[in-house]
Amino acid sequence: MKASDKCLKMLAHHEGVRQKPYKCPAGLWTVGVGHLIGDGKSLPDSWNRTFSLEEVYAILAKDVERFERGVERYITIPLKQGEFDAIISFAFNLGLGTLQKSTLRQKLNRGDKEGAIESLLKYNKAGGKILKGLDNRRKDEAALFLSK
Repeated sequence: MKASDKCLKMLAHHEGVRQKPYKCPAGLWTVGVGHLIGDGKSLPDSWNRTFSLEEVYAILAKDVERFERGVERYITIPLKQGEFDAIISFAFNLGLGTLQKSTLRQKLNRGDKEGAIESLLKYNKAGGKILKGLDNRRKDEAALFLSK
């Protein structure tokens, strides 16, 4: 299964889109929708430019392939497109390791989709405090999960 255009647009919305390379909060060179340039420690001349939106989305689609494979590996039940896209967004944000260990995965693989959504919505905190951006993202993912 492949992430839909709707999923890619949602990732761009929540992650942000940068057409010029920048240093992320961790001090690593990044471009597009959170794409790490090489090891992030240096900026090769070929990357020191403005990227078109088409290039940014092509890089994002390539980056998402790893998450598509991970979701297919960790989720053992058939998913509808919206469900798949929501889990891609979750994994892109928190990592495949978090997906693998999550109650979201456990409930989903047992066929408890309602419980899976409840679990998804709980991943809205950092340092024990609810963050508005994460809360909004989880709500958008839940809505996407329930879409057709």
